[in-house]
Amino acid sequence: MKNLVNLTHLAKGLRTRQTDAELALWSKLNNRQVAGFKFRRQQQITDYIVDFVCFEKKLIIELDGSQHSEEPFKAKDENKTRLFQNEGYEVLRFWDNDVLQNLDGITEAIVIAITKDNHPHLTSPVKGEE
Repeated sequence: MKNLVNLTHLAKGLRTRQTDAELALWSKLNNRQVAGFKFRRQQQITDYIVDFVCFEKKLIIELDGSQHSEEPFKAKDENKTRLFQNEGYEVLRFWDNDVLQNLDGITEAIVIAITKDNHPHLTSPVKGEE
């Protein structure tokens, strides 16, 4: 229980000290602006805090600064991604500078990821696959 309390406190602090990239992306994700889905920021999943998550679609979005291209950050990020995937989440990772320079493109990539399973089948199922 101690770990949960510490992470909850840490998440609250992170929400008040967002990076410029987090603030920019949050301006697009909050208030159900992305295909009507609710996102939360700085949320605990397992023993980690993720930058953004849509629980309904099990989609995690992580924003990484340049330090994440180096060890030990790189290996830790890969392990976290595998852990989240094992929990059934899809993980999207974007570089901070990409968010700041191409916010519309990043938002479009998120829309594609979050809506990709929402399209009805355009053809009838093959016999035996209904």
